[in-house]
Amino acid sequence: MARTDNKTKETAVSVDDFIAQVVDANQRADAEKICALMERLSGEPAKLWGPSIIGFGSYHYKYDSGREGDMCRIGFSPRKGQTVLYLIDGFEGQPELMARLGKHKTGKSCLYVKRLSDIDEAVLEELCVRSLKYMAAKYPPA
Repeated sequence: MARTDNKTKETAVSVDDFIAQVVDANQRADAEKICALMERLSGEPAKLWGPSIIGFGSYHYKYDSGREGDMCRIGFSPRKGQTVLYLIDGFEGQPELMARLGKHKTGKSCLYVKRLSDIDEAVLEELCVRSLKYMAAKYPPA
């Protein structure tokens, strides 16, 4: 299968402008804090991917089916009512960290939180560090 055209691509839209448009003041403050954290940990500037994902760095993936594309290495999206964090899963110690995180929900490679105040930010930072490390091993930077 040839490379398909992904809808979620890095854009030139200002991340600061995007965050400024988050209606809920608490969620906007959380977004600013998460953005600073992920930028510091990844060493990459924040970029808007598609219409609503704030991502850091990028990697190229190729599935066994032949589908391939590019995506951010780590990211998040302040969605209505919750913030979605995009972290790779499957790294060593993840279940133990998730058990200590606090109030959250999960989906495939997604972590959903209503407020940063609901979770342990030190545990979130460790999840991000380990996710980035695992991502670098699985998809080495070009």
